Amino acid sequence: MFAHETILHRLRQGCQTMAYPDGPPPALPDRHGGALRVDATQCDEGCNACVPGCPTQAITRPVGETVALDLGRCIFCAACVEVCPARAITQMRDHRLAVRRREDLVLGKSGAEELRLAAALDEKLRRLFGRSLRLRQVSAGGCNACEADVNVLGTIGWDLGRFGIQFVASPRHADGLLITGPVSRNMELALRKTYEAVPLPKLVIAVGACAIAGGPFINHPQVLNGATSVLAVDLFIPGCPPHPLTILDGLLRLLGRLNERPLHS
Repeated sequence: MFAHETILHRLRQGCQTMAYPDGPPPALPDRHGGALRVDATQCDEGCNACVPGCPTQAITRPVGETVALDLGRCIFCAACVEVCPARAITQMRDHRLAVRRREDLVLGKSGAEELRLAAALDEKLRRLFGRSLRLRQVSAGGCNACEADVNVLGTIGWDLGRFGIQFVASPRHADGLLITGPVSRNMELALRKTYEAVPLPKLVIAVGACAIAGGPFINHPQVLNGATSVLAVDLFIPGCPPHPLTILDGLLRLLGRLNERPLHS
């Protein structure tokens, strides 16, 4: 009787997994402003109201230059958006944030107003990883926020496994590392050894402000300011923490599995 009721209950529930990426992406929560855009032409000459309020020194404006915003350092607190009198920095409510090159996360510099989103791996690597990607997740001193949102991707609503992407327990079974946390000095050796245990060819993905640049712990003597201090990184996914949709978008973008669609209103 119990099994019969369980089956009926499952049938009434229907499919709980979101249609994305075949359908529109789910809406970001109200408190999540998504990607930021910088329009340096709107900055008043001599104004640097946004600079002192940034807790991670993600915003700079040297004398005589335009404002620059490093989304790799940014924790998306939106303090800069609130204090900017010219509205030169705005929230886009766009979940897409992943890039392949660290320098592509710096907005305002060299005229870049929005992110140059991540390109897919080359054809050879897509053939290897496009249908089956195994990742070993390494928390290198993280606070568990990024780790929690990575774990969300394994739940029934997201079902990361339907894309052929899985997390494995051993680096010897992995195709690459997904790193969270600022890379504390106590975790440096463990991270290096884990990377060495992954067979070639291998990928490295940095998730969150800490793994990219140290996050709120930047320049603390006990952290190394992110994964790039130890390893070459193939994909950067900013956020503090990144929304699960941002992480999924970055992974699928890397594997060439996305057909771009307009964002829903």
